[in-house]
Amino acid sequence: MTATTRAADAPPPAPRLPKRRGVELSLLLGAVLITVLGYTIVGVTRDHAVPPDMPRHGAGLAALALLAHLAVRLCAPFADPLLLPIALLLNGLGLVLIFRLDLETPQSVAAPAQLIWSTLGIALFIAVVAVLRDHRVLQRYAYLSVAAALVLMTVPIFFPAVNGARIWIRVGGLSFQPGEFAKILLAVFFAAYLAANHHTLALAGRRFWRLQLPTGRVLGPIAAIWLISVGVLVLERDLGTSLLFFGLFVVMLYVATGRTGWIAVGLTLAAAGAFAVGTLEPHVHGRVEDWLNPFASIEAGEGPSQVAQSLFAFGAGGMLGTGLGLGHSTLIGFAAKSDFVLATAGEELGLAGLSGILLLYALLVARGYKCGLCLRDPFGRLLAVGLASIVALQVFVITGGVTGLIPLTGMAMPFLAQGGSSVVTNWIIVALLIRVSDSARRPLPGTTGPLVLAAGERR
Repeated sequence: MTATTRAADAPPPAPRLPKRRGVELSLLLGAVLITVLGYTIVGVTRDHAVPPDMPRHGAGLAALALLAHLAVRLCAPFADPLLLPIALLLNGLGLVLIFRLDLETPQSVAAPAQLIWSTLGIALFIAVVAVLRDHRVLQRYAYLSVAAALVLMTVPIFFPAVNGARIWIRVGGLSFQPGEFAKILLAVFFAAYLAANHHTLALAGRRFWRLQLPTGRVLGPIAAIWLISVGVLVLERDLGTSLLFFGLFVVMLYVATGRTGWIAVGLTLAAAGAFAVGTLEPHVHGRVEDWLNPFASIEAGEGPSQVAQSLFAFGAGGMLGTGLGLGHSTLIGFAAKSDFVLATAGEELGLAGLSGILLLYALLVARGYKCGLCLRDPFGRLLAVGLASIVALQVFVITGGVTGLIPLTGMAMPFLAQGGSSVVTNWIIVALLIRVSDSARRPLPGTTGPLVLAAGERR
């Protein structure tokens, strides 16, 4: 047999899986352009001139995007190409909205500080992607993570309350919310513990109705950690984060066991807890009353409440919005840049713009879930689902609160709202999802194909 015949009989080499880094770079360019365009529109609308610092603003954002892209290209070349552009676009839109609101409140400017926090968040994103080369390393530090999380949640109890909640640590002119970082640490602990015990949780124990109850020895430690964390948050009156932790616990327990009964149990306990807290805790009871009748203060001659002003803003926006810089959502008051920033988006961008923002969040969460589905190791799967669920639960709770779907809870919209701790934490979440997605799509040694192909990709 000749060499030519042997070459003809040999199977053709499998095509290499595209890394999609060029797609990521193109989408990042689009995100920067949209942000700069929004910044320019606000300046032209309000001052009839392009903001003088627009070139510097655009160049700085482009430089941060390029550095983040290079970190992913060099350290996580097979990562999902959509995660970083979506995060940058949401962060950029948040900066535009905060800058727009600053023009109404020159005595309380927040956009420069938010830009600094965003820069720090992207710097930590680059550090996590560069230093953490394998997400499974985090599994070794499960108990250290939960200990650090409990410390971070406990410390604010010893500081003065702000707006009725003890969730801030203030040192000089610097303030941050340690609970924002605790949610990542708890997600790591839940993922590690459930990955090590998921078979026992699903199969051992007694069966009650349609639910397989695990033994107390297995479920006890994780339930105790969850109860302690939620109890601390209730003492701090940070009920939004309490709801987030409860939802995270139930979702990860369901994913680990595959038992739908845990969802029913979670909804039942959540409803019972919400009823008890809403009845007994005055601060929460007031928010429940505002939710049940948001126009009661108007009828009493006291003027519209924050929830009522938020509903007015959404109504004024209509389908296409009033236009950037032409709304009146600052009438909401002190929380217009944080809890109610979505009302500004709804008024000035309309239902169309608001739907686009929510679709960006949905796509970010969906890609996070996809990362988990493409992994075979239980820890990575649970970690990806947990991190994506944190974003999903926050978006649901905040959107539901400002639109009157559920009672309002004090939380920050990921990337969009004012809040340094929040934006830094969410950049770390995206970095971890980048690392997990790189592991999911990376080819096995000696092959050209990935462990599991991502959605829509072919060999």
